[in-house]
Amino acid sequence: MRLATWNVNSVRARVDRIVGFAVREHVDVLAMQEIKCKVEQFPFAAFEDAGFHVEAHGFSQWNGVAIASRTPLTDVQTAFPCMPGFAKGHEGPGAPQEARAIGATVDGVRVWSLYVPNGRALGDPHYSYKLDWLAALEAHVRESLTADPDLALALVGDFNVAPTDADNGDPSIVPGFATHVSPPEREAFAALEAAGVMDVVRPLVPTGYTYWDYKQLRFPRNEGMRIDFILGSPAFADAVAGAAIHRNERKGEAPSDHVPVVVDLDLAGPDDDDTPMIFG
Repeated sequence: MRLATWNVNSVRARVDRIVGFAVREHVDVLAMQEIKCKVEQFPFAAFEDAGFHVEAHGFSQWNGVAIASRTPLTDVQTAFPCMPGFAKGHEGPGAPQEARAIGATVDGVRVWSLYVPNGRALGDPHYSYKLDWLAALEAHVRESLTADPDLALALVGDFNVAPTDADNGDPSIVPGFATHVSPPEREAFAALEAAGVMDVVRPLVPTGYTYWDYKQLRFPRNEGMRIDFILGSPAFADAVAGAAIHRNERKGEAPSDHVPVVVDLDLAGPDDDDTPMIFG
């Protein structure tokens, strides 16, 4: 299985590019974030014509997540347990949930496409929401793997956290003054890993960014951030046979500000020699 995650920054604006990438790179499962549309507005036909089944979750022109798969998706969920919500002027429990998570099982792998809240600014209510959201996700991971230690679980998407200083090359993102790099956010990311998942891409691709702001020539200057991840349980991590960050997808006409992150999985076991090589 070739699994990819991509914050596409509007699926309708880039549908040809997204489908073209999935077909060209022989992607079997594509998790998308920031689809920026309602479910009824999603361009299902373009994906279906290319041989994909799609499950999408979106309420408006903001946020939104989806999963496209060559094989049918089962056990689809559009929120994990206790996932908090957010609305301007509505603090505390009971706020409406946003379209930031969709989970499905495909070929025995439980995949969650996740768009973690941005946080906006230190001290902003959205920052507290972000930390609460990550804490709820951590609890779900811990409970899921306690119930089934052999579960092949993948958390993929835009986490809006740069876990280490090496993951931040944007000079406008200054520790102590900005989100994405604050100690509480990094601690929340570390707690998620401690719950039983690991970054399965970094051991194979130790350096490289996944996001570059459109402003200030960030991409030509390579002033990016590594904030898009594929985190896997031990059963998932053991199946990883290759990984790549597709930096070139940030080039060309009207690109997303994020690029795809891809892993190859050898789900048939170590004696299967048919897993394709992966190219970045």
